[in-house]
Amino acid sequence: MKTLAVLAFLLIVYSASTVWFALAAQAPPDLLSQADSVFHQMSELTGLPIKSSLQKQMVSRPEVSKYIAETLHSEMTPQDIHIQEASLQAFGLVPPDFNLEKFLISFYTEQAAGFYDPFNKTMFIADWVEPDTQRLVLAHELTHALQDQSYDLEKFLKADHEDDDAEAARLAVVEGHATAAMIQEMIEPMKLEAMSSLEPLMAPIIQQQLEEFPAFTKAPFFFRFQALFPYIEGIGFMQQGLQAGGWKKLNSLFDDPPQTTKEIFQPDVYFQKQPLPKISLPQPAALAAVHGLSFLTENSMGEMGYHALLGQLISEDEAKSVTPSWLADRYLLYEESDAGPGKKQYVLVSQTRWSSAESAQAFFRNYHTILAHKYTELAPDPRSTDDTFIGKSNKGEVILLHRGDQCIWAEGIPAAQTDAMVKWLDERQ
Repeated sequence: MKTLAVLAFLLIVYSASTVWFALAAQAPPDLLSQADSVFHQMSELTGLPIKSSLQKQMVSRPEVSKYIAETLHSEMTPQDIHIQEASLQAFGLVPPDFNLEKFLISFYTEQAAGFYDPFNKTMFIADWVEPDTQRLVLAHELTHALQDQSYDLEKFLKADHEDDDAEAARLAVVEGHATAAMIQEMIEPMKLEAMSSLEPLMAPIIQQQLEEFPAFTKAPFFFRFQALFPYIEGIGFMQQGLQAGGWKKLNSLFDDPPQTTKEIFQPDVYFQKQPLPKISLPQPAALAAVHGLSFLTENSMGEMGYHALLGQLISEDEAKSVTPSWLADRYLLYEESDAGPGKKQYVLVSQTRWSSAESAQAFFRNYHTILAHKYTELAPDPRSTDDTFIGKSNKGEVILLHRGDQCIWAEGIPAAQTDAMVKWLDERQ
């Protein structure tokens, strides 16, 4: 889901990636005048040329909050926001009364330590952040300015607008690249590619530092994981890229980016050009005939999405165990317009493919557990077996199938369409 991707590339997460290296930074006497110097340093480090002069501006926290709200409204229509809320609710990640717009503004305002705006081509410097931290913010965000001048960040990040997983992978390229540049600038003359993997070191430190932010701490695991993914997993991906060909190789990622978050989690998949399957999921005829049911969206969760989902609804350990076997997925989401005043009713259809039948069965078991928690009074149909679950819930029929290396399911199905949907899902393998 792209709930965080809309804003995340504008804002550096105020985390251990800055606090960790702050001791090495010297507080500049004048941030605005120092920004140009840092800009040239990051150009020399990354090999990305400076093609135009840098615009910069100091901003207050209220101005950042206002900017985030304006950016959200310019990037997402009310229908876009509704679709994202519906997707989160359909997967059981947020409650029915969850307000995504309010959450995103609060979530990012408290973390903002400065950001580069690719729309206005301006570096905004927060006036409430300590100077030593600001030095690191400049190194990170001015790398974004260099990326933008060479590759047009707005165009780059929206190139896979219909595929949330591919969009998340592109965001990891943007943020991982800038984080790698920031760290490299701070550890000179050491070389980032010669260091042990930073990924396992960064995660616990970042989590500890972010405990001071109430909105982040109280947010569902799904949001917290997605927010940190492009930085924590992105730096591991970039370290392997540096080993494969230095900064020239990293810069080439903008011309040939990874298409899935699996490639970010497992860099060998990308750098060794290992092929990944695709899933095409047509809209089932059985649902087209249902009165009051309207199609909302189709998309992909990706390895990152299912890692965050299992991490929130099962456990982080289970997510780490199961989701590395993800290969492909696609889901369809429908909305019931006749659910009644104040009620939200969705139909979710999804197909996933895994690296083995055993991995698919592990996910089948996990998702069966999730279904049991999502739907009250979920009663199994006599047709249920070890690899097939058909049940009745207070929100419609639920069908969950394990077939070979795939796990396929549908939720909220009208009772009259159950047999047709079982047959349709069975034919998807």
